[in-house]
Amino acid sequence: MSTQAVSAKNHALLEWHDGQPYSAHFGDVYFSRESGLEETRHVFLRHNRLAERLQALQQSSFTIVETGFGTGLSFLCAWQLWEQTAPAEARLHFVSIEKFPLSHADLARALDLWPELRNYSSDLLSQYHQLIPGWQRLVFANGRVQLTLLIGDVLDILPQINCRPDAWFLDGFAPSRNPEMWQEALFTGMAACSDAQTTFATFTSAGLVKRGLQAAGFEVHKVAGHGRKRDMLCGRFTQNERSISQPGRAVVIGGGIAGGATSRALAERGWQVTLLEQETALAQHASGNPVGVLYPKLARKDVPLGRLSLSGYLHSLRLLARLELDERSHARCGMLQLAYDEREWERCRTIAAQGLSPDLLHWVEADEASRLAGLELAYGALYFPEAAWVRPQHYCEALAYHPNITHKLASHVFRLQQTHHAWQAWREDKLLAEAEVVVIANAWQAASFTQSSHLPLEPVRGQVSQLKHVAGAPQLNTLLCTDGYISPLLEDGYCLGATFVPGDTAPSVREEEHAQNLAMLKRMAPSLHAALMPQVPQGRAAIRCTSPDYLPLVGPLLDYRALEANPPRHTADPASSLPWLPGLYINTAHGSKGLTTAPLAAEMLACAINHEPAPVDAGLLAALDPNRFVLRKLGLKRLAQGLACYPLR
Repeated sequence: MSTQAVSAKNHALLEWHDGQPYSAHFGDVYFSRESGLEETRHVFLRHNRLAERLQALQQSSFTIVETGFGTGLSFLCAWQLWEQTAPAEARLHFVSIEKFPLSHADLARALDLWPELRNYSSDLLSQYHQLIPGWQRLVFANGRVQLTLLIGDVLDILPQINCRPDAWFLDGFAPSRNPEMWQEALFTGMAACSDAQTTFATFTSAGLVKRGLQAAGFEVHKVAGHGRKRDMLCGRFTQNERSISQPGRAVVIGGGIAGGATSRALAERGWQVTLLEQETALAQHASGNPVGVLYPKLARKDVPLGRLSLSGYLHSLRLLARLELDERSHARCGMLQLAYDEREWERCRTIAAQGLSPDLLHWVEADEASRLAGLELAYGALYFPEAAWVRPQHYCEALAYHPNITHKLASHVFRLQQTHHAWQAWREDKLLAEAEVVVIANAWQAASFTQSSHLPLEPVRGQVSQLKHVAGAPQLNTLLCTDGYISPLLEDGYCLGATFVPGDTAPSVREEEHAQNLAMLKRMAPSLHAALMPQVPQGRAAIRCTSPDYLPLVGPLLDYRALEANPPRHTADPASSLPWLPGLYINTAHGSKGLTTAPLAAEMLACAINHEPAPVDAGLLAALDPNRFVLRKLGLKRLAQGLACYPLR
């Protein structure tokens, strides 16, 4: 799935007929002229029996998958009903696939037709920005309602979703107007995701839809439609019983960004989390730098690292907005990614030419870059208006501040031991915690555990330098980035870095690495460098963790020794044939991009553990799977490509 942002040319082509939205592409209205609100409730809510199902809900979450987000009316109606009827501790996942999303202005105008939904539509509009093809997750009602909005063709996206729907809203335009969607692949794709608890409803009663659903294994009923629409279809899937799991106990090892975000994602789903940190405070290692920066490093081609970077960037921005850190801890200041040499200029210009939405990024020439930065710059740049800085320690503390999270500091875990029903975390001869689920999130120290010692984790030393502001010097207003970064002027000055020294675990600050950072500053902003020099920088060194392919390791762990002793056939199904360690997961190897990627990785894990819709496509889940290296080593490359964060516990 491309990492390009949705541009104006990809938005829906709308006309307004008598004050109502009309699709010029499909030649049809988005909802009933008489009462779109009542039609939505009649077709999708009533005929999926949502009110009674939600009132009697026993599971911790409920998932609706929709084909055709349109104006978001079905989502808002489902959200309203959820608040009225569902248990207070349960979560609604609404997954919607839309090929031609409305622009923000058109969506606002359409939703203004429904004043009774204004409380919900205003929340939706506040987050309906910077859309990209593929996956984006918008979180509402303190995490109780989640919208996973998937931009693209339904037939391309449906095989990539990793969820088990409770209900389908088949809400694309009519088969006569949108024949590309109503294909056999849609019905078989629905069946692949569904089980005996899954229902569906659709406004259409077309014979090809009825026959297609029946052939795929759905029981189909023709019932009365709404208003002038005489008939509609509804029914349920008839196969595959579902096992229901409930939140329990979890242990997370590591008090940095990865551990804090993982703890938060599980706690918000009702898990009782014990966060174990070996130091006497959170965020004392790689997550303990004075300032961290949040921006995506995009690629010219569609590769997993670029896709992860962009999705993680947008996810982290939304998460920080929910945490509401004060202005001394976090701010969106914008970032200029300078085209400082020919290769970087070519990369930046290629990305800028891809038709990206300007609220995500756009190209600026050197004079405009200088104006934005507040000082003279010699290069043009990619400008990210929403890029941000954050105090990582404050971020970690905010993530870990939740009533379902218990902190145990000065708790160094030496070994993990599996019992019949749980995992135990031990410090020498002392039991620190016990739980059904354990997530290892302590960077390169994950290699100290027997269960994860085979993983190819590499420590990487990084040093940042801090400079004080000098009276009369220009004041930098934005982040600047080349092969490193410098923060804008903050109350304690500037922070720049970081060096990258693979295999080095020494924590001492080095003058030669200060010199590297200062040379980078001189290359980026020579006027600022000249104004701030000479002064002796302060600094901090920390050890990060990376992998051979520079992608994080995120997901459940295999029993390496059992796998090596008895490897499966190449044609085996990885979900059932591989020797998993049920309940043991890992979130590590984020390198220098942990602020950008670790929170999204935490969301991936929490969704897998809770059998919820994934926040990214199945291909990206497989690319991050921690077992990919050992499977390739054993000649099981095909199995490595088929993994997708299986919810095993």
